[in-house]
Amino acid sequence: MVARTRFDADPCPVARSIDAIGDWWSLLIVRDAFDGSRRFGQFQRSLGIAKNILASRLRALEEAGVMGTAPASDGSPYQEYVLTEKGRALFPVVVALRQWGERHCFEPGEAHSRLLDRRDGRPLSPLEIRSGDGRPVGPDETVVEKPGTD
Repeated sequence: MVARTRFDADPCPVARSIDAIGDWWSLLIVRDAFDGSRRFGQFQRSLGIAKNILASRLRALEEAGVMGTAPASDGSPYQEYVLTEKGRALFPVVVALRQWGERHCFEPGEAHSRLLDRRDGRPLSPLEIRSGDGRPVGPDETVVEKPGTD
């Protein structure tokens, strides 16, 4: 089996983030946790993922500090998986992927799940990237400063 390339010492925040999240199963687990899944069986049914893979991904998310366990909210002897503060900080990432997918992965009028504001039941506004002074910026208005370069 080929060893996975690690990026935990890479100077790029994108590479380190991908290293921490792991793979697409892990991000879908995080998505389901935002949607209210807390039990192993809930994740397994929602994703249709093999139990051994799910167990491995949940363990990795715990090791990365993205998820933790807590006593079951119903008082049963089971443990539930919960997003940590670090995991909850992935919310903008999940929303950005969702909004990108809505725009680029569906035909006009094609049905898809929607993320709504609980308070008013309306869809969220599109995410925007803004500069320190508040103006919208795109990829052409940014530059990556890499360590050790002049």
